[in-house]
Order: sequence, then structure tokens, then C-alpha cells
Amino acid sequence: MKLAVGSLIIGLAVMALKVLAWWLTGSLALMSDALESLVNVATALAVILALRVAALPADANHPYGHHKAEFFSAVLEGVLIVIAALFILREAYSGFFNPTPIAAPTLGLLINAGAGAINGFWAWILITRGRKQRSPALVADGKHLLTDVISSGGVLLGIGLALLTGWWVLDPALAALVALNILWSGWVVIWQSLSGLMDESVSDETLNEVRRVISEEGFGAVEAHDLRTRHAGRVTFIDFHLVLPGETTVHDAHEVCDRIEAALCDEIPGARVTIHVEPEHKAKHNGIVVLD
Repeated sequence: MKLAVGSLIIGLAVMALKVLAWWLTGSLALMSDALESLVNVATALAVILALRVAALPADANHPYGHHKAEFFSAVLEGVLIVIAALFILREAYSGFFNPTPIAAPTLGLLINAGAGAINGFWAWILITRGRKQRSPALVADGKHLLTDVISSGGVLLGIGLALLTGWWVLDPALAALVALNILWSGWVVIWQSLSGLMDESVSDETLNEVRRVISEEGFGAVEAHDLRTRHAGRVTFIDFHLVLPGETTVHDAHEVCDRIEAALCDEIPGARVTIHVEPEHKAKHNGIVVLD
């Protein structure tokens, strides 16, 4: 939550700087940069709301918790990014037919560069912390800020070229390129969030870790099969069938399950494990072989 609030504060500061740069120069390219920062502020508010909802405990209507609220926030962010890109494209189209010189370019570019540096630092924090905390909302916010930094660098380089050559049509051209970059960013954010809403399985790397832990910690069992995984926000749901010898007592079966569950939770923070115990004649002989 602290990171989400920090994003809001950083977003407001960066937006103020970029609006000032746009006001000083009248540049369409800098206007596109400022508009993207406005989207950042709006999405930071959405992330704060999503994290508050996701942190709510499970209840009668939501027995699996509220973790998917973060995916809805990321989808909203993607939609807002796309809307901003379309608005910029409209302004760039008008600018092509009426290119104008840029006023106070040096001061405006310096202010914009400072805003970009702040965004770059905060994007790095959001992405690294978001991945560590398994928060798709924070990662999506950080990736969007990173595209903002990249597009800002391109804008600064292009406006500098326009100043050197006097080709003022480069200003709306750059705005259009920024818009296309933003449009792609929005699509990626939406697509990745929809995969979570559709209960997509965890990555192959994580799935291999799950299989390894079950194989190494399931001694006393025969095999495990019908492994299923999905992720919802920072929580990973894991369920599978565990085959035990017919003479295994309920107490011993419970100990095996507890050992596997504890190991999975240590390996995968935020794991929620469900194990269905079956007798030996239910073995399928095509699942996870348990090591002796």
C-alpha cells in the first residue's frame, strides 16, 4: 500500500513538471508526455483501491478471497492508457497540418528530462518490489512508467533534432510515435491481466518447482497426479491428488500433507495448497513420482 501511495505522490509531482514543460513550449510531443502522466495519476488511484480490496479477508460471498481485484485494476489502467493514446493521435493529426515552432525549448526540455529521471527511478522500484510481492497491479504500474520513461527519452531526442533542423513537423510526428508506443503498452497490460482473470496456470518454471517439492517432500506417498495451478494477484492456488498406501493411517496421511504444504508455502510465498488424498488403487502411474 505504501508503494501505491508513493506512486500517487510521484505521479502528481511528475505530472506538474511535464505540464509546466508543455506550457512553456507549446509542444505537442511534450503535451503527449504530460497527458500520459495524467493517466499515471488516475491509475495510481485505481491501484490503491485495488490493493485495499485485495487485502480484504475471505468471506461468505468470496470464500477464495478478493485477490483478483488487482487484475481489474490493471485492466482499467490498460484501458486508460489506450484512451490517452487515441487522444494524442488526434492532436498529432491536427499538428501535421499546422506545425509551429517550439517556445523556450531549453528550459522545457530540462524540466521534462528531470521528470523522466524521477519516473525511471520509481518504475524500477515498482517493478522489483511488485515482482517480489507478487503484485500484478504494482508490476503493471511500473511497466507503464517504464514505457513513459522510454517515450520521454525519444521525445527529448526528437525535439532536439527539430531545434537543430527547423523541421517543426517532427513535433507532431513524435507525438504520434509516443501515442503508438503508449497504445502498445496499454494492450500488453490488458492482455496480461486478462490471463490472470482467466485462471491461467503459473509459469513453467514455477510449475517445475511445485513438482520438485512434491516429489522430494512427499515420501511415504506413492505418487501425485492431477496437479492444477492458477494465480490470483499475489496468491498462487495449488491443488493435486496424493496417492498413499492403503494401510496409511489418517494421522500419517495428515503429516505427509502438512509436510508438503509447508514446503510449497516456503518455496512459493502466498501459496494456497489443497491436497486430495486417495488410496493406492487410484494411482494413475503418470503423475509425479515421489522419491524415497
